[in-house]
Amino acid sequence: MVMFMLMISLIRLDKNKQHSHAHNLLGECLKPYNIAYSEDLLTLGEHGKPFLAQRDDVRFNLSHADGIAACIVSDRECGIDCEKVRGYRPNAARRVFTPEEQAMLGAVPESGRDLLFFRLWTLKEAFVKALGRGISYPMNTVGFSFADGYISCTEQGWRFRQYILRGGEFVVSVCERVSG
Repeated sequence: MVMFMLMISLIRLDKNKQHSHAHNLLGECLKPYNIAYSEDLLTLGEHGKPFLAQRDDVRFNLSHADGIAACIVSDRECGIDCEKVRGYRPNAARRVFTPEEQAMLGAVPESGRDLLFFRLWTLKEAFVKALGRGISYPMNTVGFSFADGYISCTEQGWRFRQYILRGGEFVVSVCERVSG
């Protein structure tokens, strides 16, 4: 049986408190696993991804940005990214998006470009965080597309979910390994 827990909090905190708030969400998500969470339980992987060394059956990931924090806990490798939607970043798109994703951005009306940029960006971030590689992974080698309410990815073996909150003010993307 796959266990999956997701918590998202829309809250205005200064940058110093966002980190603590995300870890508070993790503590809440770990309660069903009977884990009394503290940051002392964390060990860092090769590329800096934190994990619970004493509980290899529990995987998690955290994210926070201006006005939002999110946490995923699963029995499989997982990643999460959340962002406040702001201005489209063409230089970043050229650097990290595939040619197909760049074409998708060019085809969308300008009024929808910021949201589409962050939908794609958060999917890529969630994926590389699930891998445990972060931005050291060549993000322009993995591509995403949307059709009929589904998210497709050029990498097999992963499932994606996306949440668009407050009418497009925030985007949260979740990535979870399908097996293993």
